[in-house]
Amino acid sequence: MTTTGPAEAFAREWLEAWNSHDLERILAHYAEDVEFLSPFARQRVGSGRIRGKAALRAYWAAALASQPNLAFELLCVYAGHDALAIRYRNHRGQEATEAFEFGGDGLVIRSSACYAPA
Repeated sequence: MTTTGPAEAFAREWLEAWNSHDLERILAHYAEDVEFLSPFARQRVGSGRIRGKAALRAYWAAALASQPNLAFELLCVYAGHDALAIRYRNHRGQEATEAFEFGGDGLVIRSSACYAPA
């Protein structure tokens, strides 16, 4: 993910997956041993760190069920070395940036979601 083309392609597919509300399509981007950090996770499950795809599946299934209007709009993609960040706007008009680190197989091994004040 070090060039703009692959980074932008990942970002568009990731957002389309979220906008489809297809949990398995979303999870297809992540490794089995993924680590996800989010301030919303702390509110929902008591920890801001979720480890493993199974735990992430349970967390996001509940999140999708509670937010049927969830939709993301792509604002910007930042490419890095085996990493990228996606800046987007959610259905509440709030901006967010999610940073991704990739393993050798191209799947996300670590992701951190950061949000602008609501």
